[in-house]
Amino acid sequence: MRIAILDNERDRLRLVCHTATSLGHECHEYTDGTALLQAMQAQRFDLLIFHWRLPGIDSPALVKTIRRAAANRLPILFMTPRADAADMAMSLHAGADDFLIAPISGAELEARIGGLLRRSYPALHEPQLVFGPYQFLPAWRTVKVRGRRVELRHREYDLALFLFRNIGRLLSREHLYEEIWGADFEVHSRSLDTHLSRVRAKLDLRPSNGFMLVALRSFGYRLDVIEGAAHAEAAPTARQPRATIQARTAQMPDIVAGPAP
Repeated sequence: MRIAILDNERDRLRLVCHTATSLGHECHEYTDGTALLQAMQAQRFDLLIFHWRLPGIDSPALVKTIRRAAANRLPILFMTPRADAADMAMSLHAGADDFLIAPISGAELEARIGGLLRRSYPALHEPQLVFGPYQFLPAWRTVKVRGRRVELRHREYDLALFLFRNIGRLLSREHLYEEIWGADFEVHSRSLDTHLSRVRAKLDLRPSNGFMLVALRSFGYRLDVIEGAAHAEAAPTARQPRATIQARTAQMPDIVAGPAP
């Protein structure tokens, strides 16, 4: 998961970032609210951690702005230097999800991060997701193919999991950019094609593995299930049937231009 941290105190930043990265998350540090808001326009974060009392920052206003910018989906954990009931009530009313009272410990921070992410993204913390020979372990952001671990970069993993969660759906380029990079990413960039090419190669998406990634010019991409995959690795025979695209995809929507209902 991608975690943004806003604080002007270097030791706290190091502690929070060290804890987040030790849990396998990607950490991004910011020391002022303007830089954070600018970053949020260009990229997507899964959790925000910030210090409630920062010089020159109206924290309630910042939280409300972030809530609007992130369509109210971004979980927010704030740190406060004292057990001030007024601060806590104000922050929670503004839209924060949880709080920590400084000085904070790595163990407590680890527990709060884990708990908040599990509540916010329950589907990503399922023990495992299995699609034929492909095994996704969301808690560790790991993919295995026939028991062998495949190394995927951050966005490659997100793309792969999103494709498998939407098998048979034609996903527009705009929708893929919005889900993986954020709504404001340049949709004419070739980055999507490059990432999908890597996913196809690394996961060996081909009929013998039961799945094929199809690119439809001017429309988008679709991950298809292939019938007859069990025969693909068997010894060839004169009357062996060809693999065909699974017919049930016809029962699904032709194209997904936005989040599925």
